[in-house]
Amino acid sequence: MTQDDGELDALVRMRIRSLRVAMGWSLDELAARCYLSPSTLSRIETGHRRIGLDQLTSIARALGTTLDQLVESAAADDVVIRPRHDAERGVTMWMLNREPGVTVAKMRITRPAPAGAADLKVHPGRDWFTVLSGTLVLLLGDRRILVETGQAAEFSTMIPHAFGAHDGPAEILGIFDHNGERTHLRPHD
Repeated sequence: MTQDDGELDALVRMRIRSLRVAMGWSLDELAARCYLSPSTLSRIETGHRRIGLDQLTSIARALGTTLDQLVESAAADDVVIRPRHDAERGVTMWMLNREPGVTVAKMRITRPAPAGAADLKVHPGRDWFTVLSGTLVLLLGDRRILVETGQAAEFSTMIPHAFGAHDGPAEILGIFDHNGERTHLRPHD
C-alpha cells in the first residue's frame, strides 16, 4: 500500500497541529519557537501554504521531534510484527522496533544451550535480556547461569557467551546493540 503525496502532506500538517496542541502551545507560542509568523504557521497547519524544508526543519526542532518522524509513512502494513523462525538455531524472533542502533526483540528459544566452548561467541558491546517464561541457560565464559522467569541478565559481550533453553522453551525480551543484533538475530550462513 502506498501513500500519495496529498495524504502525506495532510498527515504532516495534522502531526504538526497535534503536537502543538499536545504541548499546550498556541500558534503564537510555536511560531515564536520556530521563528515563523503566527499567520504563516496557521496557513501551514491548514494547508493554505506549502511547507518549505527550512520551515519543516525549524518546526520539527521546536516540537522536539525529527523530520523523519514528521514525514514517516502511515501505511497499515507497518504495524504488524511477524515472527521469523530460524529452525536451525531453534529460535523464533519478533523484532519490536525499527530504529537503527539498538534493537528490541522478543525471542522464543527451543534449543538447549550448546555443550562446547567452541560454540561460544564474542562481539563488541553489551546484551540485556529478561526471561518472560521458562528458564534460559546463559553460558558466560566458564560459567553456566540459569536465568528464570522474571529475572534479567546484562553482560559484556566480549566475554564468550551463548544461551539456550533449559527443560523446555524459554521466551525472552532482549535489547541488543548493532553487533548483538547481527550476532543473535540474523540467520547464520
